[in-house]
Amino acid sequence: MQLLLNNLVEKNRQWTKHGKVANYIPELGKMDSDRLGIVVVDTGRKIYRAGDYQTKLTMQSMSKPIALLLALLDNGEEKVFRKVGKEPTGDPFNSMIKLETLNPSKPLNPMINAGAIAVTSLIKGISKEEKFFRILDLFRKISKNPNLDINMDVYLSEKKTGDRNRSIAYFLRDIGILEGDVEEILDLYFKQCSIEVTCEDIANMGMFLANQGIDRESGKSIAPMHLTQIVKTFMITCGMYDASGEFAINVGIPSKSGVSGGIMCAVPNKMGIGVIGPSLDIKGNSIAGVKLLEDLSEEFKLSIF
Repeated sequence: MQLLLNNLVEKNRQWTKHGKVANYIPELGKMDSDRLGIVVVDTGRKIYRAGDYQTKLTMQSMSKPIALLLALLDNGEEKVFRKVGKEPTGDPFNSMIKLETLNPSKPLNPMINAGAIAVTSLIKGISKEEKFFRILDLFRKISKNPNLDINMDVYLSEKKTGDRNRSIAYFLRDIGILEGDVEEILDLYFKQCSIEVTCEDIANMGMFLANQGIDRESGKSIAPMHLTQIVKTFMITCGMYDASGEFAINVGIPSKSGVSGGIMCAVPNKMGIGVIGPSLDIKGNSIAGVKLLEDLSEEFKLSIF
């Protein structure tokens, strides 16, 4: 495995020259587009690392499956899915168009920005500080990293430039999806997206989902299996934005990308994978990261289909 990962990273490094970093968030625009790295964690607790795996990045949309899990734990399925749907969109992750054209109007799924903001608004706590602590605590627990925290520069950059997300959030309040203070909800969402991680942290989160919500070290259940199955289903159908169908065919692994260039993957009952490759295609996915996962999936027959 180790030799293969080394070879696959070098084979696919050429793809980092394509696309561009997410410079519409100024701090993300500072990322090195040449980076490519991967970490694989398997059920036997073996860890394999290759390439620029130590490079730090922020969770961005990779946070959405974990926030969804917490919202489901807090509220149950019925309440969550009154606020957000279960279907792919075919539209960009930050699109608002279907909020205006569908009746009844609600975000189509929790993996687009509108749905993720609605999900984050459901996380419980008596204050915004407690709500964020509960989010961060879950991330720390399943990543095996008690030191996870937000990247303050990225958080402030997102908060300053998040006009599209503000538009989405205020529209969601107007149609009755959001309840409470919109700016507080957005602040929580920006912080959630700005949690700083490495590929190993991401791989451990993927392994947690792959292991059906059971901590592989203690053997204790952190989340019911059926909730992790819901999360992984959204990852396979909606996790790669409007390229999810193509990714399902070519890779076939429940995955969630983020515009920092990260990809979190959960191969059910087998492994968790964390990838970094900041150079993105027009849909917001890491070009080199996707190519790397295509090769890895083919080599080990990882597709769940």
